[in-house]
Amino acid sequence: MKICHIVGAGEMGGVSIKAKAGDCLIAADAGYAEVKRQGLKADLVVGDFDSLGKEPCGENVVKHPVMKDDTDTMLAVKLGFEKGFTQFYMYGMLGGRLDHTIANIQTLMYIASRGGRGYIIGGDTVICAVKDGEIRFSEDARGLISVFCMDKPARGVSISGLLYELDNYTLMPDMPLGVSNEFTGSSARVSVTDGSIVTLFPDISYVKMP
Repeated sequence: MKICHIVGAGEMGGVSIKAKAGDCLIAADAGYAEVKRQGLKADLVVGDFDSLGKEPCGENVVKHPVMKDDTDTMLAVKLGFEKGFTQFYMYGMLGGRLDHTIANIQTLMYIASRGGRGYIIGGDTVICAVKDGEIRFSEDARGLISVFCMDKPARGVSISGLLYELDNYTLMPDMPLGVSNEFTGSSARVSVTDGSIVTLFPDISYVKMP
């Protein structure tokens, strides 16, 4: 599975970027500094570079004006889709400004609404959005997991293999019923048949990748 890795300007939480052959690494604005700090070379560098404070040089740089509709992260995601990627690992997307964190979660929803799957990875928190689909976890998963509805009612939500289970339930955006569930040492599954959900859990290695 080829992955588009996107690095932003937020807190990394000690996470190392591990891009493989065939993957794509995109630095979004000041994420470029983190890519360099980890001794990596970005395939693309995109943004208005207000956070970085200077415009990088090179043919792989995609410059945008400061006054624009998309965030730098969204610009990077759109580039990833243009290059044929549907799986996104996103780093440096948490901490710092809360408005940017919310925008990054909205970007996960954008990815899911277009048939992709994105993961914000930071420290002991991974965030993933699922639309009309499912996410599965291995029996090695430990700790807490939360499931939220973020926009219109999410219908047909089923949760199995966790401490608290649901069957064909409708989650509402104004009721945090899915907060603080727990892995139990069994394979687990969270699915939604109509709508979108956002899941938070501790480690990307817990996910059974398609």
